[in-house]
Amino acid sequence: MLEAFRAIVDGDEPPPPGARAPDEAELTRALQVLLKTQVVYGNTPGIGRSYEIARHYAPFFQSYFACLGYAFEISHRDQMVFLRLPAEGVRHDMASERLRKDETLVLLALRLAYEEGLRDHRVTTDGVVECTTDDIADSLRSAARVEPPDEARLIEILRFFARRGAVRLGERDRTERITPLAVMPGIAVIAPDAWLDGLRAFGDAAGEEP
Repeated sequence: MLEAFRAIVDGDEPPPPGARAPDEAELTRALQVLLKTQVVYGNTPGIGRSYEIARHYAPFFQSYFACLGYAFEISHRDQMVFLRLPAEGVRHDMASERLRKDETLVLLALRLAYEEGLRDHRVTTDGVVECTTDDIADSLRSAARVEPPDEARLIEILRFFARRGAVRLGERDRTERITPLAVMPGIAVIAPDAWLDGLRAFGDAAGEEP
């Protein structure tokens, strides 16, 4: 793997069209960005050429992350590269840390908002579903039957998932006290079907207890 890394930074592998080969710092940053955020978009701010590098050198990224038990994938339609985490088995990475209950419920509400946007044909050309913090709060009340976190905590949770590539926050409306949200296609990576099935199974088991 070190030889493959060196071949890229030395220019032995063809660089991206019209661009130079990445140096060590750029290639290392691209790997670190994916490890930290899991989902990276073509317009993710503050990551330099990480998206272009990961997409162009896909075979290297696939092999590298396969050593860690992750699947590196590309969605050209959504201009997105991401790591698909193993659905089963023991993991020891940061992403394996358990979410708090309120974080889990907000993540579920985001996934539901995206699914509803798909169903109602409210997806933008960028694959985004637009909603607001009020919509997430209403979803928690109707679907999860719980009171949503207070505004400050909800924003804190949403910013946490924004760093993972699941949602983007707009500018807060001080009068209405709501924040516009863009639920990103990466929500299906952060909250995959297997995760939803696990939540359903847990809920069914809890409902059957005497």
